[in-house]
Amino acid sequence: MQDTSKQYDAVIEECRSLFIKKMSDYGSSWRILRLPSLTDQIFIKAQRIRQLQENEVRKVDEGEKSEFIGIINYSIMALIQLENGVVANPDLNTEEATILYDKHAKITKELMMNKNHDYGEAWRDMRVSSLTDLILQKLLRVKQIEDNKGKTLVSEGIDANYQDMINYAIFAMIHLG
Repeated sequence: MQDTSKQYDAVIEECRSLFIKKMSDYGSSWRILRLPSLTDQIFIKAQRIRQLQENEVRKVDEGEKSEFIGIINYSIMALIQLENGVVANPDLNTEEATILYDKHAKITKELMMNKNHDYGEAWRDMRVSSLTDLILQKLLRVKQIEDNKGKTLVSEGIDANYQDMINYAIFAMIHLG
């Protein structure tokens, strides 16, 4: 599991680096997005990955990896929104946003390490296409929970689903090398 931790950190660092660069370009404009809007952005990314996996011809020269990075970063943004709420105007500078990003990445990694221990790194034997399907399933669950105004009877909340999507996307990126 030592390798998993290092590989996980390398993927998060790549995603974090892009997040910081985009914060420099756009600021925290994403802070105005409501959770369903972030969920839809993640859904678009996951659908595109699935299409890339199924189609033999690509008309845009971008691969799955950039879309998985988008899933990770949008999911972390959603966790930040879930915790801090939506604002009418961007309110975070790059340093503040990065601190929140790191906080949620750390919590999500701890969850992964605990589950990874219990599941015996089963994800290593999974196909990237299966990880994509699991992300899509989690998105459909999140959409249903959002439609139910955040209420669940026996299921995990929205935050756990975003964390699982992050972890599945990181596993996919590790597989893609």
